This record gives sequence, C-alpha cells and structure tokens, in this order.
Amino acid sequence: MSYIGVKPTIGNFQICDAISVVNGQAAYTMQVGSVNVSPESANHMLVSLNGILQKPGSSYTVSGSTITFASNLVTGDVIDFIQILGNVLDLGVPSDSTVTTAKIVDANVTLAKLSATGTKDSTTFLRGDNTFAEAGGGSFEKISTTTVSSGVSSVDFTTLSSDYRDFRFIISGLTIDDHQEQLGLRVKRSGQSSFDSSGYRYALQGFQDSNTTVTAFSNDGSASFINLVPSNLARVASVAFASSSYIVDIYNVHETTFRKMVRVNFTGIEGTYGGSQVGHGSGYRDVSDALIGLQFVMSAGNITGGTFTLYGRKI
Repeated sequence: MSYIGVKPTIGNFQICDAISVVNGQAAYTMQVGSVNVSPESANHMLVSLNGILQKPGSSYTVSGSTITFASNLVTGDVIDFIQILGNVLDLGVPSDSTVTTAKIVDANVTLAKLSATGTKDSTTFLRGDNTFAEAGGGSFEKISTTTVSSGVSSVDFTTLSSDYRDFRFIISGLTIDDHQEQLGLRVKRSGQSSFDSSGYRYALQGFQDSNTTVTAFSNDGSASFINLVPSNLARVASVAFASSSYIVDIYNVHETTFRKMVRVNFTGIEGTYGGSQVGHGSGYRDVSDALIGLQFVMSAGNITGGTFTLYGRKI
C-alpha cells in the first residue's frame, strides 16, 4: 500500500562502535554501546573499509558477533563504519502497550514469563488474584497436613492465617483407642491462651446400615466441644478394618459479628459391629470473637491414627 508522507522504516538499524585495526589481523568483534551484537547474516550489514563498501560473503564473513575480512588488515587500513541493518522483517523493540494478544503466537507464553506467586507445577492452578494454588477442595487450597501414628489426646492447629476466610479439614482414616468415646472440635479465640472447654452447641444426625438412625444435640451452650459424631456411631477402635473419615468446614473465622458455624460430614465402619455409617451435623461456640486456633479432641482416650489436612479459602 502507499503512504502519505515518509514511508515507515522497518528494521533494527545499528551503527557499531569504532574498531581499531590491528596489523595482520582479519577478525574483529562488533559491539554497540560496548555490548556484543550478532547480525542476522553478512547480507544484513553495510561495511566500509578504506572508504569502499565491501561485498558480503566474499570481502567479509560473519559468525556471531565476529566479522572476518577476506585478508588480514594492516596498519593504515581504516574500518570506516559497520552498519547492521537487522532482519528487515523485524520491528526492533516494540513501543510500550503496542503488542496485542493476536501478535503472540499460541502456546508461546511460558510459566517463566508469568509474574504470579506460588508454586508453578502440574498440581496447581492460576487464581484470579495472580497466585498459583494447589487444586483440591473446590475453591479451597491446601495449607498443611498432620499425620497421627501413635496415641495423642488432641490434634491442634494454632495458626489460622488471615489470608483465608473459611477453613476446611479433611480427616482420613481416623482411629481411636476407646470404642466408647467421641471426636469433638474446640476453638481458641483471639486473645485467649487456651482452647475453650465449654460454651458449645451442636446438632447431629447419623445413619447405620442396620436401619438405625441416631441423633444428638446440645442446645443450651454448655457442651465441652462441638461433637462431630453422634453417640453409638463411628466407633473405630475394636477391629482392624474399622476407621472413620470427616469433612469439617468452619466459616468466617476472623470476623467479630457472628457465631462461627461449623459443618461436619462423616462416614465410617463401626468398630464392634462392622456397620457402615454416614452422618452430618453443625455446631458453634456461643461467642462472636475471631478465632485463632482449632483443636480436634477426644471426649476421653486418644487418637491413635489418621491424617488431618487443613485447607483454606481466600478472602
């Protein structure tokens, strides 16, 4: 097409730094601003020696940033200039805010070019806030895992980062040492040094494959923890194949207006009778304080096995 005015110049045009001739030397390094430069080929250059333009390929050749003349230069020879034309199809360095999506070849933006924070690998995804997060738990991302291999009275999580609003625990393969006891959840409030051992409310319902329905509740705010399984269900200590698993969600842990609701879903094999079990429920600590810690604790006895994985959902 034609242009109104001067036709735009295309190419990355550079004038090399002055080169001093060395007697008996044919090869010289080309630089621009004291930085080595490598032309596309000898045909992308204009070279003047002793006032005469040189023919590319016969009068000189190029390899990387080195120009080699056909014969050794001697004292008195002058390399007048070397102009690098660049690839005539190159635009040089684009101006700011000029490269559009259509100009980028598909599949050519690599992970190394992304400024997002977090771990970049096959197990993570890129969030809308420009961070990489581990897939899992829907919009929840994994924070930490605690594995129990011997008897402990509780499993404590004492850091609830303010980067997250809601938290989820997945408890896999829980076993206990006392068939008659139950798993509960306690909270530590902002400004407190220990987990609260009173003031909880909860409601639970569970089912067993013997067509048994079991309910449990505490509606007066006097329970010692949020019970996570009704009485007579999820008894997991009496036979080798018996264990139970839980998903426990707690919401809005850092705000100070509302009670912090907990939701639980559980499933397991009853340890004495071998019955399949499933259930659900909810509960809360009867205060509106922000929470700084969560504790899984037995009504008596110990937790003897299981994996506790903490996930968080960002604000």
